[in-house]
Amino acid sequence: MLYLLDIHAGEKLHEKYFFSFSYRFFAIQRYTYYPSFRIFAANKIQLHIEMKANRITELFGIRYPIVQGGMVWCSGWRLASAVSNAGGLGLLGAGSMHPDTLKAHIRKMKDATTAPWGVNVPLMYPEIDTLIALIIDEQVPIVFTSAGSPKKFTSLFHDHGIKVGHVVSGSKFARKCEEAGVDAIVAEGFEAGGHNGREETTTLTLIPQVRQATNLPLIAAGGIGSGRAMAAAFALGAEGVQVGTAFALTAESSASEAFKKRCIALEEGDTMLALKKLSPTRLVKNALFRRIEEAENRGADVVELKDILGHAASKRGIFEGDMEDGELEIGQIASAIKEIKTARAVIEEMVEEARTQARYVSDSMVW
Repeated sequence: MLYLLDIHAGEKLHEKYFFSFSYRFFAIQRYTYYPSFRIFAANKIQLHIEMKANRITELFGIRYPIVQGGMVWCSGWRLASAVSNAGGLGLLGAGSMHPDTLKAHIRKMKDATTAPWGVNVPLMYPEIDTLIALIIDEQVPIVFTSAGSPKKFTSLFHDHGIKVGHVVSGSKFARKCEEAGVDAIVAEGFEAGGHNGREETTTLTLIPQVRQATNLPLIAAGGIGSGRAMAAAFALGAEGVQVGTAFALTAESSASEAFKKRCIALEEGDTMLALKKLSPTRLVKNALFRRIEEAENRGADVVELKDILGHAASKRGIFEGDMEDGELEIGQIASAIKEIKTARAVIEEMVEEARTQARYVSDSMVW
């Protein structure tokens, strides 16, 4: 966050003081302006004090307002704990876990970190009541829900001291979240990998509309994999970001190495939204995608599309590494990722780049 104070000294000299606040310190930087040029890097003072965190960091007790998406076949305890230990909010992806598997990951998570963490729960999960009971019994502190009504379990979670975030794809759903009493909203644009909303609204368009529709703490998602994108999301009105693809392609992700290597080799346009008659899903254009595309173009019904997908298509692709006949769910931002990093490196680079970009924007907008 940047605060600008102008001090005028006569007709020729203008001095501007930029107060740069971060989570750990603020810096006072004086710039001297002359009519025809600028002199930078003068009289810098750093004061190490703690500044007030924003609503997302306060709500979840995290250092950075970065949430790791709870992605199927990628978000096990290794990735989630690595994100939490690096200052973000790690989420276990319950959507690809049987209840007993989730229980094992929850217990390993508790051993791996003392930092805040949570579980992502798609409400269309087949054994949803069993899953919810398990989450309550295991005293999971934070739950993010998606693909269903936020009214169904929010009150129950709150009764057990669990904080609730809910993923939406439009402002009308954001208003329903507010009515349901959720603690925070994730507004996800259709750049995101995997399951998407039917509105096909981009993140750039979505975040300002959701911000206007509700005053709940707002997390932006969809196409966010860099500090530049994080800074842009904050400019649009978000108070945090949810990152999926960039974490799916980290060393700690449980996705197969074949999947990670395929995704970091993707170029712009190598993913597309498909399966719109079932549940709109962003996929890599592989052999399975082309069969789906051909069927959709000739008007195939839901039964045929399900038959083409077969059983456990996403597991076959993401987890087992079948790059042609598996379902490869990944976001558009994959084309900008060119190497496999650790989760900590992703967070630290995002934070530093976001700060740098905020300073650049502040300087550029002195008109």
